[in-house]
Amino acid sequence: MKVDMPGKYLAEEIEKKWMARWEKDKTYKFDETNADNIFSIDTPPPTVSGKLHFGHAFSSSQQDFIARYKRMKGFNVLQPFGTDDNGLPTQTLIQKLKKVWAKGMERKDFIALCLDTLENELRPSYLQDWKRLGMSCDFDVNYTTINEHSIRLSQKSFIELYEMGRAYRQEAPATWCPKCQTAIAQVELEDKEVPSIFNDIVFMVGDEKLTVATTRPELLPACVAIFYHPDDTRYSVLEGNLARVPLFDFEVPILPDERADPEKGTGIVMCCTFGDSTDVEWQKAHKLPIKTAINKDGTMSSLAGKYEGMKLKEARNEIIEDLKNESLLTKQEPITHSVNTHERCGTEIEFVHSKQWFVRYLDLKEDMLEWGNELNWYPKHMKNRYDNWVKGLQWDWCISRQISFGVPFPIWYCGDCGETIVASVKNLPVYPLHDKAPVDCCPNCKSKNLKGEKDVINTWATSSLTPTIVKELFKGTKVYNYLKENPMDLRTQGHDIISFWLFNTVVKSRLHEKMNPWKDCFINGWVLDPRGRKMSKSKGNVVEPQKIIETYSADALRIMAGGCKLGDDFPYQEKDVKSGQKTVTKLWNASKFVFMHLEDFEHVGKDYDPEKLELMDKWLLLKLNKVVNHATDAFEVYEFSKAKKEIDALFWNTLCDNYLEIVKDRLYNPKTRGELERLSGQHTLYGVLLNVLKLFAPIAPFVTEEIHDNYYAKIEKKGSIHKRSWPEVDASFDDEEVERAGDKIVELLGEVRKFKSEQGKSLKEPVNIVVSEEDFSLIEKGLDDFKAATNAKSVESGKEFSVSF
Repeated sequence: MKVDMPGKYLAEEIEKKWMARWEKDKTYKFDETNADNIFSIDTPPPTVSGKLHFGHAFSSSQQDFIARYKRMKGFNVLQPFGTDDNGLPTQTLIQKLKKVWAKGMERKDFIALCLDTLENELRPSYLQDWKRLGMSCDFDVNYTTINEHSIRLSQKSFIELYEMGRAYRQEAPATWCPKCQTAIAQVELEDKEVPSIFNDIVFMVGDEKLTVATTRPELLPACVAIFYHPDDTRYSVLEGNLARVPLFDFEVPILPDERADPEKGTGIVMCCTFGDSTDVEWQKAHKLPIKTAINKDGTMSSLAGKYEGMKLKEARNEIIEDLKNESLLTKQEPITHSVNTHERCGTEIEFVHSKQWFVRYLDLKEDMLEWGNELNWYPKHMKNRYDNWVKGLQWDWCISRQISFGVPFPIWYCGDCGETIVASVKNLPVYPLHDKAPVDCCPNCKSKNLKGEKDVINTWATSSLTPTIVKELFKGTKVYNYLKENPMDLRTQGHDIISFWLFNTVVKSRLHEKMNPWKDCFINGWVLDPRGRKMSKSKGNVVEPQKIIETYSADALRIMAGGCKLGDDFPYQEKDVKSGQKTVTKLWNASKFVFMHLEDFEHVGKDYDPEKLELMDKWLLLKLNKVVNHATDAFEVYEFSKAKKEIDALFWNTLCDNYLEIVKDRLYNPKTRGELERLSGQHTLYGVLLNVLKLFAPIAPFVTEEIHDNYYAKIEKKGSIHKRSWPEVDASFDDEEVERAGDKIVELLGEVRKFKSEQGKSLKEPVNIVVSEEDFSLIEKGLDDFKAATNAKSVESGKEFSVSF
């Protein structure tokens, strides 16, 4: 069959063609009527941020390699597509895009603006970016974390946790972001090294001076105690005394506690409610009063007296000046220390006493470690991050947020006695700010003054339900029971959100379903800039994948992603994507060459006696066998980079650099070399190229589909290459002697090429070759191919290898 392929591979045109074709043909549709052989992936729902970023492109490509491989292995692949578009990230994005402030609008109007912007402006183009990358998701299996389906399941999860006694509301110190003006969880904290100053401040104990070092003098009005270490003899005599707080003129007790560090500052420390987590522990342990010096908006409260209303840093500077003026500041020492910041905005967090909803789980830490042991981790060392997170947990999970946009708590309160009233599961989803409570009056005091909860559920408390969100989409289908009763097969995600998404999903699944959410965890690394730094807009080092795809191709980007070992961070270098594009071009050109020589090949589907194959044809099939075996083993344990390395070597070195040069003479000159010899080469090329395309298909789906469609799909009456079977090892090709002979021919061919090059001659220059007796005997069955490939006038047996003109 004659194949009419353009001289140049037109990446943009071809890739867009296949995007549309795959969607029209539903090539990647999950079969919900067949519960056999399912391979399910809990895909990460990306935060809708306007467009695909390089981290998404990198990690999603690696995930898709596995989905495509499993599909070719005969699995019914469930690879859904979701978006995480509720909560603070979306609220912040909409405020920025629309130049509005949520707290300055009617809540219902802001929510409507968010939903409209997501539906009509953000999601459509965002979704297109993933399709352009070549993702083989079933895009008909989709969800958003703010649609009614997800809200219902998130609210149901909360009600179940409440009924278990694990969800509780408590007035307690909570980590708080003054900029975002909401509580945040421990998982949302990020340590940052910042410059600061230790200020030695004078407290008075009777007529004696007591010097206390602090970096936070603005918290003086909230001081409730002074602590020293019980073994510190400098201060033990002060136990039971009172210290007078400078500027604010009230007294606090001096107490011993082992958490005071004798080596830090002056060795004695003030406890304020609340400066840090240690202050929280001290207040609770010693039953100290709570004084609130900082408002939720990051300004000083009325407790601060004349400093009321000032921003924290302004108040700090004013208090320091006043201390100096009254000779109460004896020393200042510049330091650098680590502070907790909100990972979303970088603001230093405060501890604010407020009512929040929590999930109680600190009692489960030993169980959590065991749950982690039951997962298969790829790479294995990523489990350490999970373990370290669990061991370092200090607080229960705060799941309430004081923002406008998010999943509502299914809760009402009695305005008179404070009784909590929970929605009925059958009525979900509910919106308590405008829906009626499920009862007419308070079950406790009979008051009809019932008010809906204003807070919303933290987005991670919803996205940690993604396995359930996906499974429940299939309720009423033949696959539902299987999906419901079994863990999903694979979770793919970045190492940076093990403590966010992975951990919380495990916790939710164990509490609700009594099983782990998946069997395998596939943890990818980050894409960094060429200097190894994290990409960020503020650094001006962001590389946009859309431009890479436009300049090179989606396949080129994917090939680059395939070259990175799972779990490793990867500094982006343009040369790597250029290398990917060279592979695309080489596949195209090599295929054109092969198809040109298969125009008269009429033995498709017919058995061919392996014994009739020429030596080098057998050798190539042996090499293919080994690569199929190694690549399959590698894909099975998610080592796609190892598989790609093997496939690259087979294609570039074994096939293109060596075999095609060796077989050319047989293909071009059947009259002198023989028709059977040519047929042997044709048969080999037909099968090897088809299998090479299949091997590349998970990594480079567009070019392999186009090449396959130009020839094999028509010849064999097959559809998409991505629905064909993965190559299998042919047991009939396992001959060590053939492999040794072929390897030796390739080795000697390399020596001849090197000789000609060193002599400044063309590779077509005729030569005389002498081969050692042992090697001559080994390669004798392939001698004609060797002579043709080297353009040898003669090849003779002798004492040692030599080449001459």
